[in-house]
Amino acid sequence: MIKYTPRLNRALITATEAHHKIKQVRKGTEIPYIIHPVGVAMIASEVTDDEDILIACLFHDILEDVTTVDSSIYNEDMMREEFGDEVTGIVLDVTKNEEEPDWHKRSQQYLDHLEHEASDKAVIVSGADKAHNLLSVVEDYKIMGDEVWQKFSTKSKADQVWWYESIRDILQKRSAPKELVQKLDNMLGLFK
Repeated sequence: MIKYTPRLNRALITATEAHHKIKQVRKGTEIPYIIHPVGVAMIASEVTDDEDILIACLFHDILEDVTTVDSSIYNEDMMREEFGDEVTGIVLDVTKNEEEPDWHKRSQQYLDHLEHEASDKAVIVSGADKAHNLLSVVEDYKIMGDEVWQKFSTKSKADQVWWYESIRDILQKRSAPKELVQKLDNMLGLFK
């Protein structure tokens, strides 16, 4: 069972403010973006009570999304100073290289890093992130059918299934918690 500490509370407030300040919402919706990091933290809490992992879940998109828009809102140095090297390292491990414009190359770089270099804690954050994203895709798929794939930059079901299957396979290789691998596998089964 996780303990809701003042540090975890501060992280939730920080993540909420950071995503709110850039008016970020979930793709194709008006839902405030913070629902995603909170969902990721809730999924991760099913397999760990490590506070650094849970905070990294709340922060996992800040450097990729918020800092690239306005680094004065929140950036790596602020994260490191307020939450430490461990949290910042985990977040860096799950941050995509946005300088690479090609989705396939950027995705492959992420997968290679996750498989060979990322910390075990980052693997859990990545798995929880992809599980929450896939949960949203499954919900939308039930309503929209194959139109759901148009929300993605590649607009391809095959690309999205490849991406999530690749993450699942890396989680298995890296000995991530079985419950997390199973969660991804169960949702992927709905698209076959």
